[in-house]
Amino acid sequence: MSDSRADDAATARDLSAHPAVRRVTETLRERGVTAEITVLPDAVRTAAAAAEALGITPAEIANSLVFQAVHHDGTEELILILSSGGHRVNERSVRAILDLRTLGKADAESIRAATGFAIGGVAPVGHLTPLRTFVDSALSRYPRVWAAAGHSHTVFPTTYRELLAITGGSPLDVG
Repeated sequence: MSDSRADDAATARDLSAHPAVRRVTETLRERGVTAEITVLPDAVRTAAAAAEALGITPAEIANSLVFQAVHHDGTEELILILSSGGHRVNERSVRAILDLRTLGKADAESIRAATGFAIGGVAPVGHLTPLRTFVDSALSRYPRVWAAAGHSHTVFPTTYRELLAITGGSPLDVG
């Protein structure tokens, strides 16, 4: 085995043992999904980078985006939106649909505390705290989409229907 192949194999082994990646694969397994984790050679912290690494369009990437929502009664919650990488979340539209006072991206510290993942590796499952989840209906256009698997170098293939099932999420037009 060449040195680069040995390094690639070692990286794949190391990441499969990474606690966040293990949490994702265990959660998927508990929900009836056999995880096919793909380890990418470079970190992919954006949909464009992930799409380029996988040879697909950004729209086929299911971005895990955590938002800070404030309800009209002043209560706050973090929500997860699994959005197609082909467009941005229209925060004004989502705020109106969900009847929220405000909606904005959560800060990195809040995201890590709630999910246990760093930005760039936030998976749709395996969070430390359950999050109300919405799945972008635009993802339904593709037979297969890709989501982060707990680390910025790992992704897994899934489908729109499977995302709804494994997250308990609700469909939502977020674009």
